[in-house]
Amino acid sequence: MSSESHAEKLAALGPVMLDVVGASLSADDIRRIRHPLTGGVILFTRNYQDRAQLTALTAAIHAERPGILIAVDHEGGRVQRFRTDGFTRLPAMRLLGQQWDRDVLGAVETATALGFVLASELRACGVDLSFTPVLDLDYGDSSVIGERAFHRDPRVVTLLAKSLNHGLALAGMANCGKHFPGHGYVHGDSHSSLPVDDRSLAQIMEEDIKPYDWLGMSLAAVMPAHVIYSKVDKHSAGFSKKWLTILREEVGFNGVVFSDDLSMEAAGSAGGVLDGAKAALAAGCDVVLICNSPDKADQLLAGLDAVDSSATSCARLAALVPQTAAMDWETLQTDARYLAARSLVQALL
Repeated sequence: MSSESHAEKLAALGPVMLDVVGASLSADDIRRIRHPLTGGVILFTRNYQDRAQLTALTAAIHAERPGILIAVDHEGGRVQRFRTDGFTRLPAMRLLGQQWDRDVLGAVETATALGFVLASELRACGVDLSFTPVLDLDYGDSSVIGERAFHRDPRVVTLLAKSLNHGLALAGMANCGKHFPGHGYVHGDSHSSLPVDDRSLAQIMEEDIKPYDWLGMSLAAVMPAHVIYSKVDKHSAGFSKKWLTILREEVGFNGVVFSDDLSMEAAGSAGGVLDGAKAALAAGCDVVLICNSPDKADQLLAGLDAVDSSATSCARLAALVPQTAAMDWETLQTDARYLAARSLVQALL
């Protein structure tokens, strides 16, 4: 690839990540993917029938918009979008934390293996990024986080996440820590309500933010929580210039900041989807997500202006696109590292 064409791809990525309706692209999907403000596509379970169909879908998306980032929520446990036709069943992150309590080095090894298996299988099907790892602390009371968290101790969360990120990187995939500054303390689910965390800034900085700080340059992207931290700011974290300034200036994070889904109930605090997107970008997000609402995606693409995005944000997003070729599925099934890693992961279940 020439440096000029690479620069063109950087410039082509806009600040919106949206989804597609079904298992193949419709004319409306293609129109939205080709829109200059679109920079990514997020896939869901409804977009998956089998590996051949998924691979064809991702190839079609990449053909319509070369350089676009294709992502998915594929963590393990109850959040794993693709589960059949050869995809390895991935354990919930809490099981890695429990392994840590029995065998620290064994848990580190398994976490790396899990990241490698997760990323290798997705990349073999044309998916570029999984929104993982969850860096929320396991306070034991969150309805939406629960077993998705590694552990209560931020030190354990950090080291297991760093090992998982290493596994992702070995397969050529970046990572995305979530949900900044921490979603584990509140009980409510931001998909259906707007949770409020009433702890002080000092309490949150002392524990929940530590993994983001300690992971340092090994963290490629971050997704803020749709949670209001009432003693810090009236806006939820993804719409909060204060929180995103803390992330950039105090934590020193230089990667991509994704908003959480603007169609979620908790995002409604910022007004309509266009107001929400503008608020998120103004607060410091690089990319806004709009999911499960094609009509709202159209509103967003029609209403946002190119000036709402920056060259810096485009370059950050482009840096998440894999830079190495992926193994195809058949080759992967004979790869010694993959087979050994899969055995470790399956032993945890």
